[in-house]
Amino acid sequence: MDEHGEVLAAGADRLDPETAEKARAARERLGEHDGVLVAFSGGVDSAVVAALAHDALGEDAVACTARSETLPAAELADARRVAAEIGIRHEVVSFSELDDPDFVANDGDRCYHCRTMRLGRMYETAREIGIGTVCDGTNADDPGEGHRPGLRAVEELSVVSPLLDAGITKTEVRAIAEAYGLSVADKPAMACLSSRIPTGLAVTEARLTRVERAERVLRDWGFEGFRVRDHDGLARIEIAPDELKRALDPAFATAARERLTDLGFDYVTIDLAGYRTGSVSPANEAVDGDGTEDADFDLEHE
Repeated sequence: MDEHGEVLAAGADRLDPETAEKARAARERLGEHDGVLVAFSGGVDSAVVAALAHDALGEDAVACTARSETLPAAELADARRVAAEIGIRHEVVSFSELDDPDFVANDGDRCYHCRTMRLGRMYETAREIGIGTVCDGTNADDPGEGHRPGLRAVEELSVVSPLLDAGITKTEVRAIAEAYGLSVADKPAMACLSSRIPTGLAVTEARLTRVERAERVLRDWGFEGFRVRDHDGLARIEIAPDELKRALDPAFATAARERLTDLGFDYVTIDLAGYRTGSVSPANEAVDGDGTEDADFDLEHE
């Protein structure tokens, strides 16, 4: 057993027996493949799959992150760091969702178009390095999260979902991550930047860029739970309820308006309802999730 397997074996004592058995089953199933490429965002779901795959296959397991306009730069840096933490080989490939007019149109199937392109790029990379199997971080809770067109792409492309196949829930994913000692065990899910743009409003590089820069401002100011929604030039700031009081300070309002208008927004508002997932999309569309609808794609589904 390799170093990581020993870490899991030691950490398994902190898992309940059912979760430990599920983790072992997922690891063993991964070991049946000659090699796997893990669609890797660096979120907790894909990190656990990568750790299990690295345990099972060693150098025959590869983590792959797809860089595009919808992936915040901070998330790519995080993915590099977590891959190094696991010890798995990490590849970064580039593509652009904006090349697909169906994605740009931002209809109810935006995540399907994105995931199809992203996973297609994963298969191309897998073939280039001689690997036949692509895995993702879909967990057992994801299929019950409402309208999830991205999962349709996973099924159509025959992507292997070890967490789903083993019945591992999101809570169990985090427990397994803790057993591995992964730093992302408690990391909140992070949806791709396009999830900040209301359904029906075209996804453009300019909108993605100003959203990313605006959220970087809030992060630099110390906020943890937030989103900046782009309503065609109107920035709607959502702040987690436990941080909202700070955002209602007139000094914050003034500073936020000045910084975000400098970034290209025409108007800046604070949503008094606070941060909540899926607030710019149809009521029946589950978004902001890890591997993935607004997800970790495991970005991770939020």
